[in-house]
Order: sequence, then structure tokens, then C-alpha cells
Amino acid sequence: MIEVTKINNEKILINSDLIEIVEETPDTIVTLTTGRKLIIKESRQDIKNLVKSYRKDIFTT
Repeated sequence: MIEVTKINNEKILINSDLIEIVEETPDTIVTLTTGRKLIIKESRQDIKNLVKSYRKDIFTT
């Protein structure tokens, strides 16, 4: 799970395995495999780094 910030400053955790698409238009929109879309404050690159860090942590423990 990665922690992101919704546009209303609410922190949420999302399952990184469910991320299908991350777009910057200019807001960052995360589309999950369920079809749900989230508008978040983090950039596309931030999301990429969070997922990489999370997966590295999972596979090294």
C-alpha cells in the first residue's frame, strides 16, 4: 500500500497492485483496475517512486 494525498488534503492508502494508469492533466489522476479514479496531489513521478520503494521494501524483507 502507498500513501497519497487527495485534493482535499485527506491522506489515503491505495493498493499499488491496483494502479492501472497515472495521468497528469495537470492534476494527477490515478485510475485503478476497478475503474475508480482518484485525483491526488502527488505527481506522476512521485507515484512511480512510491510504488518502486514499496515493492523494493516488500521483496527485501
